[in-house]
Amino acid sequence: MRITPQGLAVAVVGTISVGFTINLIASVLMYGSLPHDGIMVAGMAGFFVPHYLHIRAALRGHAFRGFPVALLVQAAAAYAPAFAFGDDWYYWISPMVPILMGSVLLRLRFAVALPIVACAMAVHAWVFTTVPPGGSLATGFYFAITVFVTGFVIYAVTRLVVVTRELERARADLAEAAVLKERLRISRDLHDGLGHSLSAIALKGDLARRLVERDPAVAAGELEELVRVARDAAQDVRQVVRGFREMSLSQEVDRGVALLTAAGVRCHVNLVDVEWSKAVSETLAWGVREGVTNVVRHSRATTCSITTSRRGRAVRLEVVNDGRIEGDGGPSPAPGASAGGASAGGRSGGGSGLAGLRERAEQVGGSMVAERVGASGFRLVMEIPVPDASSQGTADGSGTSELSRPEVTG
Repeated sequence: MRITPQGLAVAVVGTISVGFTINLIASVLMYGSLPHDGIMVAGMAGFFVPHYLHIRAALRGHAFRGFPVALLVQAAAAYAPAFAFGDDWYYWISPMVPILMGSVLLRLRFAVALPIVACAMAVHAWVFTTVPPGGSLATGFYFAITVFVTGFVIYAVTRLVVVTRELERARADLAEAAVLKERLRISRDLHDGLGHSLSAIALKGDLARRLVERDPAVAAGELEELVRVARDAAQDVRQVVRGFREMSLSQEVDRGVALLTAAGVRCHVNLVDVEWSKAVSETLAWGVREGVTNVVRHSRATTCSITTSRRGRAVRLEVVNDGRIEGDGGPSPAPGASAGGASAGGRSGGGSGLAGLRERAEQVGGSMVAERVGASGFRLVMEIPVPDASSQGTADGSGTSELSRPEVTG
């Protein structure tokens, strides 16, 4: 049988409550009178009913509000009946007060509860050192420690249930967040990867259709290239699902140049000769892919440039074309708009392409801006911090890696 934290807490508190009072109950029943029995029953009812309410509320994680009436009733029941037992009064308070301290710690803030516990310990130490027959310093110390230990054991096992429940909820939330993150990754990668591949397929299919009668040989070459791109797209889908997608900046630039050339766009490439880290290279590769895809799908550009450069302790990627990006089927952004306002391919409100790219940049501590340039141009700019290990001997050491957004000039 599995023991739950709440079951364990109830068992511990119940054992303490029964174990501490069983000697009192037996003594009153054996040596007390009938009025003593009635006082004991009434006193225990007044003590353990509020105690039960405090424990139940604490186990359920309910916040205590308002004046602690139930705690005052329990405190009165812990001390008042002792006066009815004459010289044996200490038999009543010795088990009741330690249990009461558990309710005090649960019901009140620590700033209030701890001084009360300290006072109860001091009173018990003084009382059981001086008053009872045979009282001694050792006896007083024992009962003072009993007040402290018992109160904190009740508090600890009760709080254990609440903390365990919160941890279980947190674990469930983390698992749900992990699932959502994986879904977003797959969605983003499929959009970024397949968007590029499908654009290439559509472009090459259109070229082959136009050339099939005029130049069958060239059309056949375009169809072969179309088949290759389709196979690469299928492989990309499998890699995305498995989470093993790896991209190279140089390879992605080569693919982008080939796609732009096939679309009739003159392409200028100027890449700084530096071996970036894997995370930086993949992020820049995604930037090149998204930039080239937008040029092919959403613009009427005739020229496009792909440039990387060092800016202090960061690498800067720029994809600039002379044809305005039309924005995933939406209108162009207003002049001067950036990815912070009108983004994702230029559409006000944000499309999924550039929004996903911005997320990738932010994951590695970088930033991204996409905006119009001049009357009809469009520019995508990414800046990614470069780890020290990959930047040694390649930079002039100027600048800073604290990036809020790249500076766009021109």
